[in-house]
Amino acid sequence: MRMGVASIFVDDQEKALKFYTQKLGFVKRADVTNKGYRWLTVASADEGCDTQLLLQPMGLEAARNYQTALHDNGAPMALFGVGREGV
Repeated sequence: MRMGVASIFVDDQEKALKFYTQKLGFVKRADVTNKGYRWLTVASADEGCDTQLLLQPMGLEAARNYQTALHDNGAPMALFGVGREGV
């Protein structure tokens, strides 16, 4: 089993895309707009990495509440690792 897509809630998809691609080195994998909704994903530039992050718009109240609760409790929403494999 492998993880295919994980959501990351963002205030601004374009700003998030620039951050994940220009600062963290991710690559854009999908960018599809349909009926006002934008499905925007990024993934690690590492060869063979299939997991994508969905840059999910923060439009839903539940998403805002979830992110605020995590932030207020000092809990990370996602953790990324760098370095050699097996280290």
